[in-house]
Amino acid sequence: MSATTSEHDLFEVLDASDFTFTRRTWVDAAPARVYDLVSDVSAIGRWSPNASDVTFDQDAGPRVGAWFSGRNQKDGREWTTRSQVVRAEPGAAFAFVVGGAEDGIVQWSWTCHPRGRGTVVEQSWQLLRLDRVLGTTRGDLDALRDYMTNSVETTLLSLAQWIAEAPAR
Repeated sequence: MSATTSEHDLFEVLDASDFTFTRRTWVDAAPARVYDLVSDVSAIGRWSPNASDVTFDQDAGPRVGAWFSGRNQKDGREWTTRSQVVRAEPGAAFAFVVGGAEDGIVQWSWTCHPRGRGTVVEQSWQLLRLDRVLGTTRGDLDALRDYMTNSVETTLLSLAQWIAEAPAR
């Protein structure tokens, strides 16, 4: 291997666990309300710069095992994903895996921690396995993780602002 290989490690030697992050923000709402908002996948388009038209399958909802579809866009491309809920703890945590629990590619999770009169909400992204559709080099996957980090930061700020401006229920 050449000296430049380290910057662009070969796909076959990469470790998916290297590609993960968590971001957090405080919001002026109780954990139960935050959970209700983030587990209502149809609402994610309010805050996410990349996801839209997200809907649970018929008769499904925010419970473990439920499936939903969503449209995503990045760099002028658009695609639909299928995801499965893998964690649903009202007021505490909600997580789903793109591609399903058995053979998914990415896990998204939200956790809610009471803090003062509000909640520290965390959003995490974790690559579960390598897939060439996401990139074939360390540089590709680092860029994807950085892009998703920026997206999550935008999502969390938008969520906090939406909560601050929306009437409490």
